[in-house]
Amino acid sequence: MSDFKIASWNVNSVRLRAPQIIDFLDDSQPDVLCLQEIKCRNGEFPAEIFAKAGYENQMVRGQKGMHGVAIVSRHPLSELADPEFCEHEHARAAMATIRGIDICNVYVPAGGDEPDAKTNPKFAHKLNFLDRMKKFFAARQKENPKDRLILTGDLNIAPLESDVWSHKQLLKVVSHTPIEVEALNAIQKAGNFADIARELIPEPEPVFTWWSYRSKDWTKNNRGRRLDHIWVSPALREAALHHGVAGFEAHTPCRSWERPSDHIPITQMLRL
Repeated sequence: MSDFKIASWNVNSVRLRAPQIIDFLDDSQPDVLCLQEIKCRNGEFPAEIFAKAGYENQMVRGQKGMHGVAIVSRHPLSELADPEFCEHEHARAAMATIRGIDICNVYVPAGGDEPDAKTNPKFAHKLNFLDRMKKFFAARQKENPKDRLILTGDLNIAPLESDVWSHKQLLKVVSHTPIEVEALNAIQKAGNFADIARELIPEPEPVFTWWSYRSKDWTKNNRGRRLDHIWVSPALREAALHHGVAGFEAHTPCRSWERPSDHIPITQMLRL
């Protein structure tokens, strides 16, 4: 048996923050890093930098100027077909098999400012994206309930009351509205996923992975949200719980780095 650490991070431009990402990799030493919002085309991805850091196995789904996801790994990876979650064909999902585990890296649309699908096309897009995710994972779970599967990424929803700085004040704010939380819960149920972070750190303890750039001092008011997630299928639940609370980490200090992403990386250790 051996440990396997997976990391997820919305970096908000992989080229801009490549040095920070490498610092994180050197310090945390994950086996796999799933990146979201890389904001570059495939050929612009800083592949050599990651290879020199030991992550020469790479899968990139880029797009000019926006979106984009990537998976970099210390171990060989086999690319799987991209899930068709996005009706607009944005680069928002990548899927690969690493050490016998299927890893699905997803960047869910933010959804704009108004939580009304009738008046806000971006919110309608988000709900459609989430519905496609639910159907995809329901089909996988039905076909093979013993799947070794990890769903990770910036899911752009904080589902629990203690996943946001103020449940009451954010109930009508996109990322924490009841309709989004219901949609995310439906995905979790469809895939029979375990939200390991919350099994290890139950409510009411807050867990945040994102703080707005609009806050002059994010540490002072700590108005965060838990938008980034690592979920596992039933076949991996015990492996993910093996190390207890020490197995999951939200790397909060990264938010204070110079010109940081508004998200921090999260990591989960599994005993395989």
